[in-house]
Amino acid sequence: MKQRWPRERDRNRNKSDFFDIINYMEEKEITLSLPLQISEMKKFLIFASVSILSFFAPFAFGHPQWLVGTVVNACLFLGAVYLPKKYYIPLAVLPSLGVLARGLVFGPFTYFLVYFLPFIWLGNLILILVFRSVYKFQLKRDPTSSNLKNAFSQLLEVGSLIGLPALAKFLFLFLIANIYFKFSIVPSLFVQTMGLNQLATALAGGLVAFLLFNFYGKYFTGSKQAS
Repeated sequence: MKQRWPRERDRNRNKSDFFDIINYMEEKEITLSLPLQISEMKKFLIFASVSILSFFAPFAFGHPQWLVGTVVNACLFLGAVYLPKKYYIPLAVLPSLGVLARGLVFGPFTYFLVYFLPFIWLGNLILILVFRSVYKFQLKRDPTSSNLKNAFSQLLEVGSLIGLPALAKFLFLFLIANIYFKFSIVPSLFVQTMGLNQLATALAGGLVAFLLFNFYGKYFTGSKQAS
């Protein structure tokens, strides 16, 4: 971002230097830790957007699990980047409530989903929290990559930031589904639904979130700094 010096620079340079630095710090989005430090208005808009999208995705896209799951997981990743912890529970709960509501309104409705709801919520929270933990680990290991944009620019770090949270969510849900199946609570089809499909949609959602994050950083933050 180019600094703009006031016209009174020659009269009181030290004073203008101080206020230019303060203005720069206020305008710059600091990316040292998660969530990114953005304005309260931006937080509200992001929360409203991802909440509405994750809840109504089942209504808008219908049955394909890969599409709905990708959208929902992308919202979870974006929430982990931009939103504080107080928003995590709504983000984790709303998607499955949307699926449940669609089943009640349009059918088919299955009680198996009701049995699984608490674990789906936990799985979503696991994805968010593991993502934050992996990022914090990378930050401690290499403080020079504290800016999330720099971390995302490296393929290995991108893989761990997306892959480890997706793997953790998949393993948790797959384990619970197999336990339910062993006790004849759910059919084998439900185990397949909570299997590799969950891993694939979580990875795809992380990739979509990564692309959206870079788009925002390139076309919005970049244009702001250039102005």
